[in-house]
Order: sequence, then C-alpha cells, then structure tokens
Amino acid sequence: MRFNLIGPFEIVADDGRTYRPGTPKMCQTLALLLTRANEIVTAESLIQELWGDNPPRSAVTTLQTYIYHARRMFVGEGLAPADRELIVTSAPGYAIQIGDDEVDVKIFERLVTRARGELNDQDPGAALSTVRQALALWRGPALSNSPAGDLLRGHIVHLEELRIRAFELRIQAEDQLGRHRESIPELRKLINDYPLNEWFHTQLIAALGASGRRAEALQAYQDVRRLLAKELGLEPSYELQQMHIRLLGVKSTDPSRPRTALDAPARVRPAGGLLPRVAVRGA
Repeated sequence: MRFNLIGPFEIVADDGRTYRPGTPKMCQTLALLLTRANEIVTAESLIQELWGDNPPRSAVTTLQTYIYHARRMFVGEGLAPADRELIVTSAPGYAIQIGDDEVDVKIFERLVTRARGELNDQDPGAALSTVRQALALWRGPALSNSPAGDLLRGHIVHLEELRIRAFELRIQAEDQLGRHRESIPELRKLINDYPLNEWFHTQLIAALGASGRRAEALQAYQDVRRLLAKELGLEPSYELQQMHIRLLGVKSTDPSRPRTALDAPARVRPAGGLLPRVAVRGA
C-alpha cells in the first residue's frame, strides 16, 4: 500500500487500485497522521487541525468516529490485511504505523537528501538522476483535494520549500555537467512558477550568457529588475548586479567586494566576449 500526499491525496492498494477517503474531515485527519507517520499526534492537535479555535462540544467524540471509519476503510476496501492495525490509539492521541516506503513524502525527502549528498561528493550525474526521481513524485500541489487547517498548511509550505530546493539541486547538477542550453527552458518555466525567486533568475541569466545568448541574458536582467522594483520596491541583489556588469563587459572597480564565482575564468567563451560560466552557489 502507498499513501500519496504530494498531489491529490490518494491511497494506492497493492493491486494498483486507487482510493480516496470519502469525507473531507476523514481525509484531513489521515493526512495529518501521515505527515507525522509513526509519531503520536495528540487528540488536541487533531482537533485544532479540524476545527481551529472553534471546535464543537462533540469534537472528541467526532474525532473518534473519524478514526473508527478510517480503520474500517482500510479493512473494508482491502487496503490492508485485517490483522494489520495501521492506526493505533496511544495516549494522548493516535499514530499511524507505516514504513517509509509507504508514503511518497518520505520517499521524496530521502531522495532529495541523497541527491544533495551526491552533489557534495562531486557526482552531478548521479545527483541529477536522483533528484529527477524525487521531482517525478509530484502530481500537483500537495494535498490539493484535502482541506487544510493551520498544521497541515504549515506542512504544505515545508513541502513546497523542499520542492524548490530539489529544483535548485537539479539546476546545480545540470550546471556542473555543462548543460547550460538544456537548462534554459526549465529555468524559464521555474521563473514563471516562482517569479520572485531571484536565484532562478540568476541561473537563467548565467545559462543564457554561457550559451552565447548575451542579448537575451541582458533582457532577462532588465525583466527581473523591473519585476523586483514593481512587486517589492527592491533593486536586484549584488550578485545579479555584478553579473549584469560582466555581461556588459565592464570590470567591477569595487576593491572591497570578495572574489566570487563571477571572477572565475570561463570554461567556454563564445564569440563576442560573452559571460563566463557562473558556478551555482552550494547547498
């Protein structure tokens, strides 16, 4: 059996059948238990998630009913054998007992950690393969078909941040493999999805420059500059401004700034004095 949370919440049986809990509140209850798999989630936390600061008087009894129906669902739908107790009662609450390979969130987190280690070990090819496996697990926004209270919303934000980190790892691996041109379409999509993520803009400008597309890189810089000014009232970061200077072919005269990857010699210098390869910042 497999529980999928990064996308619509669904339960996949061993025979491939897909099942989604019938009621929103039961779905919400299971989702919170699964985000803390093999840990006790207090009844108080579950009630807070389900009803916020205004729980009904019957909150404890209603929660017990959701747990009861969830247990019946696992057995009645043939999702788990009758002798396997998935949800256990353990004061002061409940815990769902599953293996790490039975929930996609755990698999995703493990793959991202492995990819980071492979990149740190100077194996970008392995890191790229691993992080692609991780990102392939996403089927849409996390828990997109489930209501979410304060606790689940916090976990969804955490997952989205981890997803962004996985995208960064993929771009870093492609950069180390010299796949600048290949990364440009992906970076454009990421900028569309995360328009205020300055790191993605920086990598796009660097990839365009390293691919011999200086005019497009300069235009991309002007685009992000206008965006930051309009949305946040900010100028681009120091790193981006220095990259712009290099694109223009003007040497920085600021003696106080530290030497950065922008000063590194170019691996490939296309015709026309284009931007050298810019190393991506480390994890």
